[in-house]
Amino acid sequence: MDKLFNSKNDRILMVFINLFLWFSLIMVLYPLIYVLSASLSKPSEVIAGNVWLFPVEPTLVGYTTVFKNPKLMNGFYNSFIYMFFGTILNLVMTVLAAFPLSRKNFVGKKFFMTLFIITMFFSGGLIPLYLQVVRVGILDTRLAMMLPIALSVWNVIITRTFFQSTIPEAMYEASQIDGCKDFQFLIRIALPLSTPILAVMALYYGVSHWNSYFNALLYLKSENLFPLQIVLREILVLSKIDPTMIQDFDVILRKQGLADVVKYSIIVVASLPVLIIYPFVQKYFVKGIMIGALKG
Repeated sequence: MDKLFNSKNDRILMVFINLFLWFSLIMVLYPLIYVLSASLSKPSEVIAGNVWLFPVEPTLVGYTTVFKNPKLMNGFYNSFIYMFFGTILNLVMTVLAAFPLSRKNFVGKKFFMTLFIITMFFSGGLIPLYLQVVRVGILDTRLAMMLPIALSVWNVIITRTFFQSTIPEAMYEASQIDGCKDFQFLIRIALPLSTPILAVMALYYGVSHWNSYFNALLYLKSENLFPLQIVLREILVLSKIDPTMIQDFDVILRKQGLADVVKYSIIVVASLPVLIIYPFVQKYFVKGIMIGALKG
């Protein structure tokens, strides 16, 4: 590396690159640290603007207020159900669509691929989708949070490219000579070799389900089916203060301070599960994306 950057101009360039990367790291990291510190700080200190980096007069009042809501654990449970089973459904649908499209001997491959790509640019719209959900009979059910988004065409394309780049056609032909059927080849050979892309797809789909908000507003009416995002929205709305309803200025400040702390606590509570899961799939992330990237 020293030989590659031995000239004065190269060293100056590397200094600017390093400074830029450190600056980018600070710009990304500071808001995260601030949100965490504000969620652990005393409400009066937050509203006074005294929190900059570390918690001021640390307290758990924000998290206590959030977890006192009886709907919260039910929201966690629902979001986990939607994320777990929804991600499994997404992976099954994605693999079953991508694997045939990756095989050279699949008749009509270009035609079906064209149909998939068309759906990325054109759709019936929100109202036809809602009517379809109603007619299928899954409105206000758990399936309404999973079936309408069971497949992502973009993820199918990435997975198809991964299969094409990773699994040689000769391996497929050799398995056929040995009497291996297509489905057996997929289960016994293709999937064990596709751990990186499956991990990446699971992360994509899982985060999407965990953060699902709009679909819940559209398709769910029963509170016992609400995901975490809807429950946290209700807590946040209930924490908002209307100054016209309170005459005492000190009371307004205290309540507003608590509302701000609750807001930051909600951000941490909603983000923590995804942050915990990410390190376990991070080692596959770059490899899966690079191999599955579009080529040609």
